[in-house]
Amino acid sequence: MPEGDTVWRTAHELHGALAGALLTRSDLRVPKLATKDLTGRRVLDVTPRGKHLLTRVEGGLTLHSHLGMEGAWRLHAPGERWRGGPAYQVRAVLGTADRTAVGYRLPLLDLLRTSDEHHAVGHLGPDLLGPGWDPDEALRRLLADPARPVGEALLDQRNLAGVGNVYRSELCFLVRVVPWTPVGELPSPERLVALAKRLLEANRTRTARNTTGDRRRGNSLWVYGRRHRPCLRCGTPVRSAESGPAAERRVVYWCPRCQPAP
Repeated sequence: MPEGDTVWRTAHELHGALAGALLTRSDLRVPKLATKDLTGRRVLDVTPRGKHLLTRVEGGLTLHSHLGMEGAWRLHAPGERWRGGPAYQVRAVLGTADRTAVGYRLPLLDLLRTSDEHHAVGHLGPDLLGPGWDPDEALRRLLADPARPVGEALLDQRNLAGVGNVYRSELCFLVRVVPWTPVGELPSPERLVALAKRLLEANRTRTARNTTGDRRRGNSLWVYGRRHRPCLRCGTPVRSAESGPAAERRVVYWCPRCQPAP
C-alpha cells in the first residue's frame, strides 16, 4: 500500500532515471490525455508531495499522478520486458534513450501547467518528507477539530501529508491510544507528529517497511496486519476493525492491552 515513504522513494528513482533527459516516447493512456504528447521535451525533475507525484517537463508542464491503493511506477531498460502488470493496467509511459518509466493502475493522472500545481496539491498539509516540513503547522491542523478520532485525523492529508493506513495503526500503537481516541484527548499530540516524521524518514529508502527495529521476518510492524496474532510488546492478541467514513473505510489494528480505550 503506497504511503508517503513509498511515494518519496518512487520519485527519487524516477528523478534519477529521467531528470535531464529528452523524452523519446510519451503515451498517456487515459481518455482526457490520449492526444497529449510530451515527446521531445526534457524532464526537469520528479518531485513528491505527500502521496502525489509531480513530473515536470520543459514548456511549463507537469504530469500529476497519484498511486492510490495499488498504483506503481516501474523503470525498465531498453528492450527489457515490462514487469509491473498486464498491458491493460498501464496508464502512462515516459521513455528516454536509456530508460522507460511505466505507470500502472494509476487512479489519477493529469497534465497541468506547472504554475497551476497548487490547484492539485495546495490543499495538502505540511509534507512529512518535504523540504518545507513545519511541525507546528501540522500540529495546529491536527488539533483544529479536537473531537475528531485521531485515526481519521492522521489519514486526512490536509493535516499532514504522507500518513496512510499502515502508519496510522503503528503511530496509535506507539503513543498508546486507540485510533478512535479524540484528538483533543491525546496526552502529547506533539509526540505523535514527531513520531510520524521519524518513521517516514527512517523508511523512505527501505523497500520493506519497518517500525519496530526488529529485522526478523514477521516482526517488522507492531500491530498492522497482525489480527489475532500476539502483540509484539505484551502478547495480547491484536484486534482489528473497520474505521472511517463509509466511503473511506479501512481496517485499523490495535492492541487492547497496550492501547486502552478511553
